[in-house]
Amino acid sequence: MPVLLLTRSAAVHEAVVPLCAAAGVGAEVSGEPALCLSSWSAADLVLVGDDLLEEVVAIAPARRPGVHVVGSSPGDHAFRAAVTLGASSVLDLPDAAGALVDLVADVGERSSPGRTVGVVGGTGGAGATTLACALAQCHAVRAPTLLVDTDPLGPGLDRLLGMEGVAGVRWEALVDTAGRLGARALREAVPRRDDLGVLTWSGLRRRVDVPTVRRILPAASRGHDLVVLDLPRQEAGLAELVDRCDDLLVVAPATVPALAATARLVAGMARHGHAGLVLRPGGVGDADAERVTGLPVVAALADQRGLAASVDRGLGPLPGRGPLARAARDLLDAA
Repeated sequence: MPVLLLTRSAAVHEAVVPLCAAAGVGAEVSGEPALCLSSWSAADLVLVGDDLLEEVVAIAPARRPGVHVVGSSPGDHAFRAAVTLGASSVLDLPDAAGALVDLVADVGERSSPGRTVGVVGGTGGAGATTLACALAQCHAVRAPTLLVDTDPLGPGLDRLLGMEGVAGVRWEALVDTAGRLGARALREAVPRRDDLGVLTWSGLRRRVDVPTVRRILPAASRGHDLVVLDLPRQEAGLAELVDRCDDLLVVAPATVPALAATARLVAGMARHGHAGLVLRPGGVGDADAERVTGLPVVAALADQRGLAASVDRGLGPLPGRGPLARAARDLLDAA
């Protein structure tokens, strides 16, 4: 069971079990701690009622993360016993119900965050959105992936992937929410096709709400193996978005005007670590492109025949083999 609750208290039972049910998380409830040692090790979350705390301490179960004490007005003895048990916290219910909701919401989520990759065009029309979609499509074959649209002037990533008719939460709905969002709740809420989820806008009036992004991206990385951000070239929150990326890919044609524009974009970013240049066809060589932009060339992206037709058929930019698929695989494998 994901949650193990040790208590004989009806009040603790009534405070915890409905929260687990609301979150869709299974709970094993027992009033006999000595019979639950196997569940103690296997459960994602262990909640010990203060009524059984002394009994649990007496059997000395193995120390493990994810143990919390719950009760109503727990006294000093509860805090002392919690230290002996190695519990992470003592939750005084109902005042600490919000913290308990957060703990339950995290059950089953990744113990460490997934990787976040940002993709931005060094100049307009460079193909950054296409590459972002390709990276997400490629990785979704391996593990849960989320493609996040942060470019208000873009076409809408759900349209590029043929997912505009898929039901799910868009940015507009998340702006009106408050508090911490669980990774699983986000993963299940966004439009999804198999292991590929997309977070974008539903209407024409679009704006990146930075406070909402701050709440959503941690949940996104906890719930997915890879998060791909399609970044805007001109947006007040670009610097913060870039700083939240583990890796940054800047896409630019290998031409003098495009690389000059890319150099200006890169110069305005506060963070350059783990950033690389993806070159589209042009007459400038890799060494000169690196010298102008200050970024290492990490991939060359050739033009792909039939790309527009693939998108128009709702297949996305990565229907099969081709230079785009090869570049996406190489970039993902190199990180």
